[in-house]
Amino acid sequence: MAPEPDLAPARRGSGASTGHRRRRHARRLAIEILYQADVMTRAPREVLDEWTNAGRSIPTYTTELVRAVEGGTADIDRTLEANSEEWPVHRMATLDRTILRVACQELRAGLPPAVAINEAVEAANELSSDDSGRFINGVLGKVARDMAGSPSGSG
Repeated sequence: MAPEPDLAPARRGSGASTGHRRRRHARRLAIEILYQADVMTRAPREVLDEWTNAGRSIPTYTTELVRAVEGGTADIDRTLEANSEEWPVHRMATLDRTILRVACQELRAGLPPAVAINEAVEAANELSSDDSGRFINGVLGKVARDMAGSPSGSG
């Protein structure tokens, strides 16, 4: 198996765009795995294990995101529902719900809101419907403001 890429935040002048691309790739794989698990009503860890056993190279950051979203889904979904203006999570489009969960987890983990929101909106614009980017931007903007205003900063 190929060595895992370094997904640590890149520094200016040290291949920052390469680090950004690697993290984006890892995030997109996490979205694919979580989406597949949701559509097939399976545990994300099972899908992750299948991908690994099939010889797919899974970056460490992908594994971390999948496990964190799986373990925090109930809390993440409560946060999303509280900020999605009458849209229960179970009624959201599956792909939008998946992108929101990943971005919400990244916000909870301390990724700067502008980065988490931008990455989620770009994923939605590339992978989902025409209106998804605006919807995701609105929900995550509220989530970020809510987290910034909470005493713990974590929602």
